[in-house]
This record gives sequence, C-alpha cells and structure tokens, in this order.
Amino acid sequence: MKRDVFFVANHLSWIDILAMGGATGTAFVSKDDVKGLPLVGWLAAQNNTLFIARHSRNRVSDQVDALRRALEQHQPMTLFPEGTTGHGATLLPFKPALLSVMLPPPRDLNVQPVYIDYGTAASEIAWHEPSLATNARRVLTRPGNLLVTLHFLPPFDPKDFPDRKMLAAECRKRISACLPPIATHPSAV
Repeated sequence: MKRDVFFVANHLSWIDILAMGGATGTAFVSKDDVKGLPLVGWLAAQNNTLFIARHSRNRVSDQVDALRRALEQHQPMTLFPEGTTGHGATLLPFKPALLSVMLPPPRDLNVQPVYIDYGTAASEIAWHEPSLATNARRVLTRPGNLLVTLHFLPPFDPKDFPDRKMLAAECRKRISACLPPIATHPSAV
C-alpha cells in the first residue's frame, strides 16, 4: 500500500529504514536520540520522522497526538513496535503504547504488518552494538551482497481490535508467522 496505511514492522538494522523508505516513501517513528546523531539525525528529519521521547512515559498521550497529526497528513508512517533492534534470531515483544493512535484511527486507514527479512544474514547485520558507527562499519565491510526482502503482509482494519494490546498482538502474530520456527520468541506482547 502506498497511501492510507500505517506500517508495523520488525526491526533489526538501520538498513530497515533505507529499505522501507525506498520501497514505500514512508516516514518513521523514531526515538529522539536519533535526532542528535550527526548526518543520520538530519537525514531522518528530511523524511518527516516523528521523534519521540521513549524515556518519558508520562508524555505518551502527547506522543500519540503527534503521531495522529502525522497520520492525518496522508503520508505512510512506519512504527517498529519492538522499540529497539534485536539480534536477528528472535522477534522481541511489541510495545503497544503508540498503537493507541489507531483507537480510533485518525482517518480511514489500514494497518499493514511488514516482515523485514535478511535471511541467513540477519545475525550478521543486526544492530546490537552500542554505537551506530561500529555497526555501520561491521555491516559495510562484510563481504558479498546483502539481500533484504520486505514481506508486506495483508493489511487489516484496526477498528476490528478493541484495544492497543490486541492490535499489537495481532501485528506480532502475523509477523511471527513469517519467522523460521527456531526464531519465534516465546514472549507475549
């Protein structure tokens, strides 16, 4: 989908942003630390990234309101509800707070789960270092090509889910179904 969509995707690497942005023109929800990164913060801002303060839990309603305003502008938005990047072997539990923006949706739009798939290279490119520079160096110096496949799963109407936790669980269930059996993390939402 190119319009009237809210993407919910797993998150392994900064490459996810390049792949999703290039394929869909989406803007992103990002932690506010990214805004201060040299070059990366500037690039993120150019794409209408919505920066949120994850450490400020008492401001969640303000963050939901900001996301609601962004969605009203008709640009696709992407949320990585794991809240961080994983090691590439599991799908982390989803944090449902920002999904409350869909209750009700700010306008007529669908949620489309996306499974970002690096195949057997997932653990090689997963961002688990404390530094972007260290991860970028490791990823950019690995030999060979890197194949990333974006699996756009069937979109659904968020109005069919009465609360944010059920919506998060549905997105996680759909993305989990794409994972190799060994990678499924037992944690619930």
